[in-house]
Amino acid sequence: MIARVTGAMVRACLVVLMISTPSLLLPDVPGDVTQIVVLLCIFAAGLTIFEYSATYPGLVEFRHAPPFNRIRFAAMFLTVLVLTLICRGELRPTALTEFAQAVGAVIAEAIDFPYSPVRLFSLLLPPDAEPWLIKLVSSAAGMAYLISLLALAVFTLMTRVNNWPFRNGTFNVWVNLPTFDPTAGGDVVERLSRDARFNVALGFVLPFLIPVIIKASTTLFDPFSLEHPQTLIWTVSAWALLPASLFMRGIAIGRVAEMIREQRRRAEPDEEPGLLAA
Repeated sequence: MIARVTGAMVRACLVVLMISTPSLLLPDVPGDVTQIVVLLCIFAAGLTIFEYSATYPGLVEFRHAPPFNRIRFAAMFLTVLVLTLICRGELRPTALTEFAQAVGAVIAEAIDFPYSPVRLFSLLLPPDAEPWLIKLVSSAAGMAYLISLLALAVFTLMTRVNNWPFRNGTFNVWVNLPTFDPTAGGDVVERLSRDARFNVALGFVLPFLIPVIIKASTTLFDPFSLEHPQTLIWTVSAWALLPASLFMRGIAIGRVAEMIREQRRRAEPDEEPGLLAA
């Protein structure tokens, strides 16, 4: 009990640190933004402590199947930190921020080809955008997309090398997939496989679809400006990491379906040779 609560509090502190990183590192943050960040930190910390200190399942999937959530959180934290350094370099440049900007510019140039996700995201800027803003958005999008691809590659590699989730021994579907109802009807393996394919397909399409949706929504609502560092950081982070998270979820659910299929195969009684010969 003590170890579980302590682990939940440590996770809550890390979540609070991630959410508050832009406000801590960026200069001249408005007071109303700081208040909103404080409220978000309180809510996120409470939710994290409640989820990871409880015995029964809640909302977080794969809570007891590391390193799924750890890789996702590490990718999110790294993305927010790097994008914050890139934005800080436009206001108060240092050697570290200039290095982050240089790396982001190189990566953006390498993957900014026609119809690429980075190119589509850069089209969210108005036609009369300043050159520095175009460079900033391209660098941020390139870095975020690279981190999401690396996180996806690391998770895929670890599932193969460590034979995830088999290496953890028992895998409790009820705890790790709290939103999945095995009694809803139909074969469990088929439903899991269908959900896995849907998540993988959605994760592949979203980097191209999100800029189109945002661009279309500006005709109905007031367009937001990527000139604000906080808006740029969280928009780019969500654009890059949400598809990667769905892709990872699809891979994880597919592995769970494979695990259940393998357990069924082992549980089936061996057919007698005489029946096979007949």
